[in-house]
Amino acid sequence: MQTDKKAPGTAENSAQPSPERMDIKDEVAVSRHKTRINGKSVAYTVTCGTWVMREEHDKDGEHLGQKAKSAMFFTAYVKDSTTNPADRPIMFCFNGGPGSSSVWLHLGLLGPKRVELDREGHAGPPPYRLIDNDYSMLSDADLVFIDPVGTGYSRMVEGEKTKEYHEYQRDLESVGAFIRLYVSRNERWASPKFLAGESYGTTRACGLAGLLQDKYGMYINGLYLISVALDFQTIRFDHGNDLPPVVYLPTYAATAWIHKKLPADLQKKSLSALVSEVEKFAASEYANALFQGDKLSAKEFDAMAQKVARYTGLSVAYVKSTKLRVHIHRFCKELLRDDGRTVGRLDSRFTARDRDSAGEQFEFDPAHAAIGGAFATTLNDYVRRTLKFETDLDYRVLSALYLTWGWKDFANRYVNVGETLRRAMNTNPHLKVYVANGYYDMATPHFASDYTFNHLSLDAPLTKNISQHYYEAGHMMYVHAPSLSKMAVDMRRFAKTALE
Repeated sequence: MQTDKKAPGTAENSAQPSPERMDIKDEVAVSRHKTRINGKSVAYTVTCGTWVMREEHDKDGEHLGQKAKSAMFFTAYVKDSTTNPADRPIMFCFNGGPGSSSVWLHLGLLGPKRVELDREGHAGPPPYRLIDNDYSMLSDADLVFIDPVGTGYSRMVEGEKTKEYHEYQRDLESVGAFIRLYVSRNERWASPKFLAGESYGTTRACGLAGLLQDKYGMYINGLYLISVALDFQTIRFDHGNDLPPVVYLPTYAATAWIHKKLPADLQKKSLSALVSEVEKFAASEYANALFQGDKLSAKEFDAMAQKVARYTGLSVAYVKSTKLRVHIHRFCKELLRDDGRTVGRLDSRFTARDRDSAGEQFEFDPAHAAIGGAFATTLNDYVRRTLKFETDLDYRVLSALYLTWGWKDFANRYVNVGETLRRAMNTNPHLKVYVANGYYDMATPHFASDYTFNHLSLDAPLTKNISQHYYEAGHMMYVHAPSLSKMAVDMRRFAKTALE
């Protein structure tokens, strides 16, 4: 590995921002590395640091120039030996939350280094380490990982409102402005462009597909949507909203299957056969029963409770007590209650123990607990020791921004960016969409994703631009080694077909 000690604006020759004040100038470090990706040696350059983001400043009708608003942290990987940047696709990547940094996609799936995990996705005891990522998408595209303001090392500059960008549209504008700036500064307007988002990052990616083409005339070649959250009605367990119980049922069944809580005849089925059977039941008999509400007869209610219990591994009495509508958090606690364990929301393959088994919800998500420390530790070590970007700021892996996130564009209705995606695809019929779903994902279940894409109202030819994929893992399905291997094949194939 080589480091450019005197590169303009690098951490070695620039004053660092203190925790109390963000300095209003760019702070970046540039370093060079080699690794093996997809079985081949790859040399690449990393630019890591913060750029000051400025906006037009007007007062009383007078233009006062550009005002520094925030400093956004990013990590960019560019493959060496590329004579013409236009020949290389570029992918802008981010996670969700809202309030998550990009560390998960960065060190779990797409970047040239990844956190070492066992086959099933457990990190094991600390200390943790990074290993070469043979599955990295740097083989097919240059990669830029973006931390939205309030995550990672990204902050508002001193004197600016810290929550200004913590709102759907302003977040899009902020991230979109960074993408435009990066493309312009690095002469990448002529490069094929991809966006990759996970969870709320899929919400952001679809919003950006519309914003970038409408505001800047920047058309995107492909979207990587990992663990889809486009229509929030499918995942909000509100009273009167009977959609979530329906679309979650196949995931409940998959979870009960892997923990061996189903009747013997169902346990003998393959996962795909079981899920297919439950999907058909959920979309027909179950959805119809919930639609009837209190008009459902006592006999029909009892019969439906028997069927829901059969597919979920829960007792008939418990299903009846929920009025046939099993909330996700209740399911996580109830399924293994007799065993004294809870199952994960992000990945229901993972389990853990709470103080006791009497509660309605788990104390913590077993899936996040199994990997969170490893990702935080390795990122902090990697940025400073390997990428040579030095700062005393706290790297915010996860911030609870979702608790106060602004949704004024969706006032008095559920958030749904499906229409934004539909319009973007109609405007740019060359836009391709890759969708990754995890069978054990109880944050954004696969059947909810199916429902969303089945309701985009796209013309038949455009539906062929969407490719949906399913993996035997959870929300961050790439922590599961077999799923990571399969995803790499699917994602690389998609990158090629999106450019045909």
